[in-house]
Amino acid sequence: MLSTTSDGNHYLAPTVVESVKILVVGSFGVGKTTLIGSVSEIEPLRTEETITQASEGIDELEATPKKTTTTVAMDFGRITLTDEIALYLFGTPGQRRFWDLWSGLAEGAAGALVLVDTRRLADSFEVLDQLETRTSLPFVVAINQFPDAPSYEPDQIRTALDLDDETPIVVCNAKNRNACVRALATLVRHALKTR
Repeated sequence: MLSTTSDGNHYLAPTVVESVKILVVGSFGVGKTTLIGSVSEIEPLRTEETITQASEGIDELEATPKKTTTTVAMDFGRITLTDEIALYLFGTPGQRRFWDLWSGLAEGAAGALVLVDTRRLADSFEVLDQLETRTSLPFVVAINQFPDAPSYEPDQIRTALDLDDETPIVVCNAKNRNACVRALATLVRHALKTR
């Protein structure tokens, strides 16, 4: 699937015949940058900037007190999902003030992976509304299981977020490559079914 040159560069194998654009969305500090970094087979493009005092009172830092940087434009990565399919991952900023970027990033996407944090489920309402208002993308909800987060059954999450029965829900850890790949594969299958 993935080919590597002698100098360590990665390129797509000649068997890849389909490229699929995927949006990775979620509220501030939910793990979008981490997920893309965990799965990308190329060095991810990150537009991280240091969180400054200017964001005090604007960005909710209580749930993520150790967070020192934030995405200000997008994250980008690539993963070869199968011998024939490569996913191009575009991570959106989580803060509301950057949401105008979503429309452009969503253009041409096959679907969206929506990361949620069970410690802050209420933050997901605006994200889901933004996704449904600005796009018509099929999506999968991925519960990013933080170590100190409460654990809920997928049906409890479905009820809490008022999701359709057809919307897949998966549990993952954004730091675990295999779990993230499974979540992305679920999204691709769901997007193909909803075409």
